[in-house]
Amino acid sequence: MADVLKEVSRHKYFDGQQIVYSHPSNELGCEMKFGVYLPPNYSPSSAQKFPVLYYLSGLSCSEENFINKSGFQRAAAKHGIVVVNPDTSPRGSDHPKEHEHWDFGSGAGFYLDAEAEPWNSNYRMYSYVTKELISVAQKNLNISTENAAISGHSMGGHGALTIFLKHPDLFKCATALAPISNPCVTPWGIKAFTNYLGPDQSTWAPWDATELARKFVSSTEVNILVCQGTADTFSEKELHTETFIKAAEANPGINVEYRVREGYNHFFPYIASFIEEHIEYVAGFIKC
Repeated sequence: MADVLKEVSRHKYFDGQQIVYSHPSNELGCEMKFGVYLPPNYSPSSAQKFPVLYYLSGLSCSEENFINKSGFQRAAAKHGIVVVNPDTSPRGSDHPKEHEHWDFGSGAGFYLDAEAEPWNSNYRMYSYVTKELISVAQKNLNISTENAAISGHSMGGHGALTIFLKHPDLFKCATALAPISNPCVTPWGIKAFTNYLGPDQSTWAPWDATELARKFVSSTEVNILVCQGTADTFSEKELHTETFIKAAEANPGINVEYRVREGYNHFFPYIASFIEEHIEYVAGFIKC
């Protein structure tokens, strides 16, 4: 490993290795942690590079929640996929009101680049993921630059969809579990966008998956899997998943598959129940 990474923890998982690293982030101005799962067949020196899935977590999470609660490692081990999952916001900056709300500030970076003060000084999770995290992972791991995918849940689903639709060149596909799909019109999104981006709503659309789907243009069709639980109490007020689905289905450049999960809510039992399906979907596009 390059000197830029410090190993925080390591555990054997389904014959692979689950590691947490920390590193100094230039984009965020703090020490950041991210998880890396190395499947049993991983080799740092093999000629063939390994496929990689980047996973983004939801509101109030750190990198630890997905690692410890989802059980994704079983499917990643089966398919030989490296999984990289970052924290959800900068840490330790202590802006006013940064730690007062679970749905804004610390643990809720919304995978955008803030434009309003004081957040614009370091709340740059979009640039962190697309520029820094991917670069650090590629420099330190034997992973493919071509066989990559992105996924996420809730706020992380929002991040996965927006990043994918902005950068289809970086990923073969995207998946999202119960994503915040139209944040320009939902309370969580309005709160975050007003503080991070400012009150001018005309600047919000580039960070909204539904708006991006409506305007998406690509020379080749892109592939997305979205799933949503029917017992998710956030669905109608905060997520608007079906609004995104309608926009994506209306766009000939987007091939979206929508799976409805009867009786499932928004939380980790739902993620744990279906993360294997998402990794199987991803494997169909990125498995070497």
